[in-house]
Amino acid sequence: MRAIDYFDKGAEANLDRTAIIAGDGSWSYREMRAATWDIARALWASGLRDQEPAGIYSHNDARVLFCMLGIMRAGAVWVPINYRNAIDANVEYMNYVEMAWLFYHSQFFDSVAEIKRRVPSLRGIICLDREDVRDGESLSLQLFMQRGASAEVPDWGDAYGNPDRLAGLVPTGGTTGPAKGVRVSNLALGTMTELATHYWRGDVEHPVCLNTAPLSHAAGVLAFVMCSAGATHVVMPRFDALEVLRNIEHHRVTHLYLPPTALYNLLAHPQVGEFDYSSLRGFLLAGSPVAPDKLKNAVEIFGPCMCQSYGQTEAPMILTFLDSKTVAAAAAGDHPERLASCGKPTMAVRLAIMDEAGRILPPGERGEIVARGSLICGGYYKMPEATAEIRTHGWHHTGDVGYMDEEGYVYIVDRKKDMIISGGFNVYCAEVEAGVMALPEVHECAVIGIPDDTWGEAVKAFVVLRPGASVSEAKIIAHCKQKLGGVKAPKSVEFCAEIPKTAAGKIDRKKMRARYWEHAERQVH
Repeated sequence: MRAIDYFDKGAEANLDRTAIIAGDGSWSYREMRAATWDIARALWASGLRDQEPAGIYSHNDARVLFCMLGIMRAGAVWVPINYRNAIDANVEYMNYVEMAWLFYHSQFFDSVAEIKRRVPSLRGIICLDREDVRDGESLSLQLFMQRGASAEVPDWGDAYGNPDRLAGLVPTGGTTGPAKGVRVSNLALGTMTELATHYWRGDVEHPVCLNTAPLSHAAGVLAFVMCSAGATHVVMPRFDALEVLRNIEHHRVTHLYLPPTALYNLLAHPQVGEFDYSSLRGFLLAGSPVAPDKLKNAVEIFGPCMCQSYGQTEAPMILTFLDSKTVAAAAAGDHPERLASCGKPTMAVRLAIMDEAGRILPPGERGEIVARGSLICGGYYKMPEATAEIRTHGWHHTGDVGYMDEEGYVYIVDRKKDMIISGGFNVYCAEVEAGVMALPEVHECAVIGIPDDTWGEAVKAFVVLRPGASVSEAKIIAHCKQKLGGVKAPKSVEFCAEIPKTAAGKIDRKKMRARYWEHAERQVH
């Protein structure tokens, strides 16, 4: 089916159910569907050309979801813009995809003024939240929607659901260079929707989803997924640990998605034990590996609802899934090693571990995680060479290093580019981070390799301690030597107030490495 068809099925079965709660406002599925039609008609009345890129530049706001769905309904191409990016990065990406339409929140009014000057392909600019915008170049969303009163949206569907047609041009994280535009087809987005509904929703008849992670990132895609199940979405403007805990109890939240770093903030909050979490059925972790000790702690606090998925922009969200029953059992001592797994391959995906020569490796051996299936997106926009590079040997290459055990559980040990070679041995950053995170005093950890005359590269850990906690560098190193061995243990530990993050909320190793490698002729030693 087309992406918008999944929303329509959920809406038509739940017209009078509350679709969105945001602040003091709420909207039913009937009202939400009507708004998406108004936006689609307005785009066509304003001169939309089929499959033009239309971006959304906003922090979390209910109207982000309205516009996302309106863009899809119109047959335009949805482009999420990460508001945490530097403006130069966003301008570069908009010019790369030749952005034609931009919906923005007034919070970014000054940035949009610069974008207008620097992105010549923009033909329509619409402000989500202000009603007084009418400056000749942009309109308020309210005024814009009125433009389409008498317009018609062409029926661009077909009997097959337009599987190869673009639904989105989604930027990669851009941590190793300019962001690439991933060609997200109707087929890939539809496959992800069906997989996530099957694995994450479970048997909950009327889900209540808390949306606090950025809707410009994975949270927006998951909100779209759960609309197909008629879920009620509680939209928070931003992540706030205490408000998340309060909202779970107040709204009887059943489903929640967060990256592991946000989970750690919840677990560390002094009031985490004061609320009722019994409504939770699917607390999903994704975006990076989670420390096993923290995952076990999460089960103790939030109950048997914790689950984990693994995916990437090029294969959205759910290549693998670790279900809540397996997590709860592992936390209780049944196969505790599975707390470090990201689960088993999902039903629409073949997953394998491959060496550099393209040979599929047996269970237990480490190599690159590769995949095949309808979840895989259509490569990079206008980048045939980069697309060919991730498709060598007839598989999609994730760039992640891992292994699969005899039972089919997948374990990620690192990104290929984040591997440290110390004394001739491969050291995977995620393994060391998990070892350090096992210490109860540690709130967060990031590991990089730095130049070293003896070892080539030395393992260095950056550590954020829990409030009021104290632990020495020597204790951390000794703990890791015992847990991981001398090769993988950090040679040094630096305590810091926070770990640098990318705009997508992931550890920014590129930034962390810069001061150690900036004068080096190459980035290995």
